[in-house]
Amino acid sequence: RAVGTSTALTALNTLFPLGAAKEAFAQTPGKIEKQKLAIGFIPITCATPIIMAHPMGFYKKHGLDVEVVKTAGWAVIRDKTLNKEYDAAHMLSPMPIAITLGAGSSRVPYTAPAIENINGQAITLAIKHKDRRDPKTWKGFKFAVPFDYSMHNYLLRYFLAEHGLDPDKDVQIRSVPPPEMVANLRADNIDGFLAPDPVNQRAVYDGVGYIHTLSKDLWDGHPCCAFAASREFVRTMPNTYHALLKAIMDATAFARKPENRKQIAEAIAPANYLNQPVTVVEQVLSGTFADGLGGVRKVPDRIDFDPFPWHSFAVWIMTQMKRWGQIKGNVDYAKVAREVFLATDATRLMKEVGLTPPAQTTKKFTVMKKEFDPASPDAYLASFSIKRTA
Repeated sequence: RAVGTSTALTALNTLFPLGAAKEAFAQTPGKIEKQKLAIGFIPITCATPIIMAHPMGFYKKHGLDVEVVKTAGWAVIRDKTLNKEYDAAHMLSPMPIAITLGAGSSRVPYTAPAIENINGQAITLAIKHKDRRDPKTWKGFKFAVPFDYSMHNYLLRYFLAEHGLDPDKDVQIRSVPPPEMVANLRADNIDGFLAPDPVNQRAVYDGVGYIHTLSKDLWDGHPCCAFAASREFVRTMPNTYHALLKAIMDATAFARKPENRKQIAEAIAPANYLNQPVTVVEQVLSGTFADGLGGVRKVPDRIDFDPFPWHSFAVWIMTQMKRWGQIKGNVDYAKVAREVFLATDATRLMKEVGLTPPAQTTKKFTVMKKEFDPASPDAYLASFSIKRTA
């Protein structure tokens, strides 16, 4: 459902004064308030740092006893986190923004102090469509995305609209949990999907689909998933939050190194994590992969791991939420971005684990040859001819 953003922010200020919010765990971490934690995740490679931190000992290294809980879908992740069954979660990067604004759920102040991965998604079509490469011929197709509030939904809509198709009129887009996507493609329930890996590679492995376009070819360096926790968790358990975020940053620093990817693939492929053949996960993480059409591609940055939560990422996400009618009214893009994407905390901990954070929190970038300036979000939004906003 769409929400009026001014109304949402007024109510949110009642719960938690946004202007007074500070990204601050204790400057000198003290005793961990809660050692045993539950973190929900969806079995996809986007969650690599969160997942691998369990079998590879990163949580234990930072004094935590973490249970990583494989979960069926994003709505379940959201609801279990809001109900406090999970202390924190692997979420799609738009989800903490949507939850904070009360879009699609109850309104709760949420945070994303780390991006889990950049790139790492693809548009995959059923093998029967191997001769329909031109998106202009896709009118009437049925597509799947993981969730309404996802980069997959926004990037697929963007891609279709740039090729002259209205995503709400010319095709159907439905939400399907990633573990169910390949089965739906095989059963001919959908024609394709914009999905996280290893879903795309598994479709190739099973011979039911081919990789049409990598998401990095739409926007190189785009965010996908995030480590997310409620503002209440951040404020009431600062030392636990510090240890948890540092463990994930530590794992991310390890995952960034290409020479570690084979070891990571072996660690996260088993049934209690991704439940995939190691070769499928390896192809994703290494960037050397079969495309489903008889070719082998080498794209080393098919997926990468950069934890910095750029405020400009959050601003772009909100332009697309507004573009497709998920939020309405005036949006204080920069304010919401600052309060949800905790760049200050990320900067500090990136330095502690040997990563180099950027000197600023915003930047311009290009999505399908169109420049996005985070300082001019409304002008960017107005430039699109296909949209649901007036």
